[in-house]
Amino acid sequence: MVAHAEAPRGSLQHYFPGGKDQLISEAIAWAGDYAARRVARVAAKLEDPTPGKLFAAMAAQWRDEFTETGFDGGCPLVATVADTAATSDTLREAVGKAFEGWRRPVAETLEQLGVPSARSASLAVLMLSALEGAIVLARAHQDVAPLDTVVEELRPLLDGAVAPRRRRASTRD
Repeated sequence: MVAHAEAPRGSLQHYFPGGKDQLISEAIAWAGDYAARRVARVAAKLEDPTPGKLFAAMAAQWRDEFTETGFDGGCPLVATVADTAATSDTLREAVGKAFEGWRRPVAETLEQLGVPSARSASLAVLMLSALEGAIVLARAHQDVAPLDTVVEELRPLLDGAVAPRRRRASTRD
């Protein structure tokens, strides 16, 4: 890695005195923050936003990436868990924090869209779990169909979670 960056040999130790685990932990923290910021950007662009539309837009980002650049990319959080969860508590904890940092804004956005707070946290977990699983399946099959499937199946559940008072108000508009 240092050779590829054409950096002096001591650079890694200087900037990351905790070694490879610190470097990977900081990259994971950045990825989690990026995912959280993406939620806000996606939500801000939605016309007549609903929880189902939020999830569809989150999945569409991956669909677009796969169709435009191929299936080589994936979520670095899942890759880190798959590769190191059993061998590094530091990295497992970093990924856990990153996922929590992503789940929180999804749950907050769901609440803003009218989902009761009692359900927003669990639905955010469901959304991220379904999205991550669909990403893995899409890569394995080199096909975006799993992304389309989770959107199609979860949209009615997510939209049905909106509190009845909020749902009636939005149907009158």
